[in-house]
Amino acid sequence: MAVKVVTTKDKHIQNLAKMVSGGNRSILYKKEDLLAYDCDAFTIHRHLPKAVIFPNNTKDVAEIVKYCHEHELPFLARGAGTGLSGGAIPLNGEVIISLTKMNRLISIDYENRRAVVEPGFINLKLTNSISDKGYYYAPDPSSQYCCTIGGNVGENAGGAHCLKYGVTTNHILGLEVVLPNGEIIQIGKDGILDVPGYDLLGLLTGSEGTLGIVTKITVRILKKPEAKQTVLAYFDNVSDGSQAVSDIISAGIVPAALEMMDKIAIEAVEKAAFPVGHPKDIEALLLIEVDGISAGIDEEINQIIEVCKKNNVREVKVAENEEERARWWANRKTGFGAMGAISPDYLVQDGVIPRSKLPEVLSKIHEISREYGLRIANIFHAGDGNLHPLVLFDARKRGETEKALKAGSACLKACADVGGSITGEHGVGIEKREEMRFIFSDEEIKAQINIREVFNPKNLLNAGKLFPTPGRCVEIKKETTA
Repeated sequence: MAVKVVTTKDKHIQNLAKMVSGGNRSILYKKEDLLAYDCDAFTIHRHLPKAVIFPNNTKDVAEIVKYCHEHELPFLARGAGTGLSGGAIPLNGEVIISLTKMNRLISIDYENRRAVVEPGFINLKLTNSISDKGYYYAPDPSSQYCCTIGGNVGENAGGAHCLKYGVTTNHILGLEVVLPNGEIIQIGKDGILDVPGYDLLGLLTGSEGTLGIVTKITVRILKKPEAKQTVLAYFDNVSDGSQAVSDIISAGIVPAALEMMDKIAIEAVEKAAFPVGHPKDIEALLLIEVDGISAGIDEEINQIIEVCKKNNVREVKVAENEEERARWWANRKTGFGAMGAISPDYLVQDGVIPRSKLPEVLSKIHEISREYGLRIANIFHAGDGNLHPLVLFDARKRGETEKALKAGSACLKACADVGGSITGEHGVGIEKREEMRFIFSDEEIKAQINIREVFNPKNLLNAGKLFPTPGRCVEIKKETTA
């Protein structure tokens, strides 16, 4: 392959190109090449980076970061670009450090149930790599077929099965991190649980790329459950389905997953790639999965069926085989992308509420839909109260983008007002910066900014993400759409 010559007169780009093996082939700097990096999956805002560089290892990352730090060049790390909150958007003309070439499965330790991966390793690929030995990696965001484990660490990603198994932070045993000054540190000790001292693993996981760049990750792997069964239940109104969710948990059952979709979401998934024949007039469905040892699974399934019947279920059925179960899950996991079948554009929100408040908040979201004149589909991890209202709009129509943003913010306010949160797994990024005020005071925000400044005192790493400026009005965000 011919070596591409760096033709720019920008000395910083020339110097950065020398820092990675592959040299000129490992850096992008022309506008036509940078356009693919002007946003992540939050496409409402777009900003061009200064350059995109592709390190091959931790040493490369450290050298790039040291250079940026010394020359006060803003920079950020990027994985697969599947983030939904704008966390990888280069607001300040950053040098993007793309970790996609750092995609190795370094080691697997079945005896101690852990694996070590580089940040660009694809989530689902880990399970596929160890499934023949009877193991899997539990965190399963809907984008698991393409999102990276490094990105999952940045956002503390969840997934359908986090009700029983927890989110990413519950499966991280160690991290190698390049700090914003280029120093390399190790956090965690050989996968040992409960290391004395501050919980730096917990602090870094979910820090949205503002404290350091993760270059190596030790994760917990699990044995596949002995048995697994999946239930699909249809309801003629959302409140009955919502009550069934609460009653299942109240009965002492902890499903591996407990998902819900409303009528608009069902319409979308049935028009997309994996239709399964859901009734067109149904108002809500529950997808419930139970796993564990074989003894007792049938009893739990029967309890779930009885709870659904007590809540006026129209139809409830158990997957007859693995093929049917897989089709049901494929249908559910295409939920976000399926919105493209019924709307030119959509905005995904990510609130969290107490389960008992589900009917109240869904009613409020319905009111918000009417107020703004925009359809809102609902797909959510009902078992742990993680809602995903999807605001449908058409960016070609003047003012609709702004209306969608305001409707999305109102949905998050509804979650916060009942004691919930503004994000469960997608992160804050730039999308929800100002909505942080719904759950934190200025003093609490400043305390968190103080922590960031310990790691990132020059604020060169992913600046402008996660936190609002203390004292500024939430409405500022609404006036800065692209």
